[in-house]
Amino acid sequence: MKVIVFDLGGTLMQYVGMPHSWVEFYNQGFEAICRTFACQVTQDEIEQSIHCLTEMNPRVNYREEEYLPEEMFAKALAHWPGKLPIAECVKVFWDGLELRAELYPDTISVLHDLKEKGYRIAALTDLPSGFPDERFRRDIAELMEYFDYYVSSAVSGVRKPNDGGLRMIAEKFGVSLSELVLVGDEEKDARTAERAGCKSVRIDRSGEREESIGSLEELYITLDWEK
Repeated sequence: MKVIVFDLGGTLMQYVGMPHSWVEFYNQGFEAICRTFACQVTQDEIEQSIHCLTEMNPRVNYREEEYLPEEMFAKALAHWPGKLPIAECVKVFWDGLELRAELYPDTISVLHDLKEKGYRIAALTDLPSGFPDERFRRDIAELMEYFDYYVSSAVSGVRKPNDGGLRMIAEKFGVSLSELVLVGDEEKDARTAERAGCKSVRIDRSGEREESIGSLEELYITLDWEK
């Protein structure tokens, strides 16, 4: 069985205009909560919430354990007056960022081709810190039909470079970890594959890294597949 595991953000899709760390956009999200629920809070209190959420961001403070969005926002909003509906606050926060998901031009054609050739395709992605898994799945609905197995950090409970997600995928397909190939755009993807003892392919769509592929089309060359 041939199993290709794809990272998602920066590999198959992107949120247009968003950097790896979304901390600078937190204020926008908390202001949306404030407007929606008519909260009487000061900017200093919003800044306190931003600081709390930032401290739980794994790109700021390293962690491999995944946190639930509801528990993160319960902590970040604990000092706001009144009893806020946390699950609704999570939704309003992310709606307030006005995110726009976009697939890369080569994504669908390559995934379709791999499926036609009999490859099993899995997704292994770390969700943006505090981002609901169901919201992310909705944003990538066009991709979901190509995945034989989808594992997000919410599903596995861990974040890369922890190899727990790869272990789930190997077990799902009944293959050894060494038989997996992980395709991703970040150093942590390569480190995850190294921990698991499987092959990795790094993609850099900017074309600045000579040791990386610049598009998914180059996978055929890198892994000696027939196109």
